[in-house]
Amino acid sequence: MSEKKSGVFSKIKGFFVDCKNEIKKIVWPTQKTVWKNTGIVLMMIFIMGVFVAILDAGLMQLLGLVMSVSSNK
Repeated sequence: MSEKKSGVFSKIKGFFVDCKNEIKKIVWPTQKTVWKNTGIVLMMIFIMGVFVAILDAGLMQLLGLVMSVSSNK
């Protein structure tokens, strides 16, 4: 039974050793890169928001046109 326990514990230990080794391989971005990417994301959010607002206004105008045509009949 002690062989089973040592096998299980060695597998668990091996898992955490592998996790530690993988974490060491991570290349973290610089602060300049993070700010640049944040700016790009915020700019794209703004552009998409303007696009959706224009699309919404255009579709509302189209709906108003269709509704006014149908109410005249």
